[in-house]
Amino acid sequence: MKDFEVKILDDTDYKFIEALKSLGMSRNVATTLTYLSNVEEASSQEIEMSTGLRQPEVSVAMRHMRERNWIDIHNKKAVGKGRPTKIYRLSAPVEDIIKHYEQKIIEDTKTTMDAITKLKDITKRM
Repeated sequence: MKDFEVKILDDTDYKFIEALKSLGMSRNVATTLTYLSNVEEASSQEIEMSTGLRQPEVSVAMRHMRERNWIDIHNKKAVGKGRPTKIYRLSAPVEDIIKHYEQKIIEDTKTTMDAITKLKDITKRM
């Protein structure tokens, strides 16, 4: 049997996850992002064991982050026969990811405020 060391999330990490979720990020993405921000790189299996997410949840989160160019992926050759393991690394600074959500919220708020202004204009003419 071989030793395997895995980092686990702490209270600060869970507060960070909740803050990301409050911005509209899904639980899976927030949890995976938080874990990756604490390690150099990790496999899906390490992420699953450390976060309590299931394999499909990690895959969905990785797809989401890959589409936004937030992660880099490389293969690690498996010992013996078998498929290589995909290794993930956060490529975008967490600050840039937060800024992405900040911009989205600003745009959404502007759209909402424009709708309110239109409604006020309409009611003035009634």
